Amino acid sequence: MTSLDDRVYVVRDKKKEVEIYDAATMTLQRRLPVPVISRSSSGIAACSKNKCLYLSQWNDDSIHRVDLATDAAAKKWSVAKSPRGLSVNRDHNLLVACSVVEKLQEYTTDGHLVREICLPVGASWHAIQLSTGDYVVSHCGVVNVVGVDGGLLRSYVPAGSSDVGPMKYPTSLAVTKRGDILVADEDNNRILAINSSLTRAQLFPIPADIKLREPRALYLDETRGRLYIGENGGKCRLIVLNNSSYIRPT
Repeated sequence: MTSLDDRVYVVRDKKKEVEIYDAATMTLQRRLPVPVISRSSSGIAACSKNKCLYLSQWNDDSIHRVDLATDAAAKKWSVAKSPRGLSVNRDHNLLVACSVVEKLQEYTTDGHLVREICLPVGASWHAIQLSTGDYVVSHCGVVNVVGVDGGLLRSYVPAGSSDVGPMKYPTSLAVTKRGDILVADEDNNRILAINSSLTRAQLFPIPADIKLREPRALYLDETRGRLYIGENGGKCRLIVLNNSSYIRPT
């Protein structure tokens, strides 16, 4: 899921549509048909400058841009194999994590390739550009920070004896204004909070009455004090945590 202005946008597996919610009340306003996407759409991002949504399709290695002014799928372009998580960087360009070929690609809103970064380890799921210009990337079992040349700068790989234990399939990421990193640790049914130096991690506090089932998607809206969590297991819920008591890793 993602958010833009007063709307929250959600794409679900096997649905050729985007659900649009009112951000204040989280009531479903409407469903935006996007017939060009298929059951394999796995990533979504919004751009405030270009007023559009981006959707990734891993089965045909493509990106779809939806113009929110007209609700039309205005552009499609091909990317490297198996695009997964998407994000928009500080230049309002689209970052695409391509898992099978272990690459991070950056595109303009018109689909022109700006740069391609070869990543140092395994299949990637999601990447976000940090305020430093470097990138935080989730891989299988590890979270890395890499430079613009793809060089590995630091990693967080918790040992089995650590307080949080090893990660199992980290997927979506979110970065706070302070530079701390939230990770959807899908197969462990939890969210981790890692400090910006990738030296400490702890469990993100979840209300006791909420039992996460394979959290895969994250979106952090610090303006509203909200964390949105999308599940891949159970009933595939969209969970909204309001004014959650985020504890910074030390």
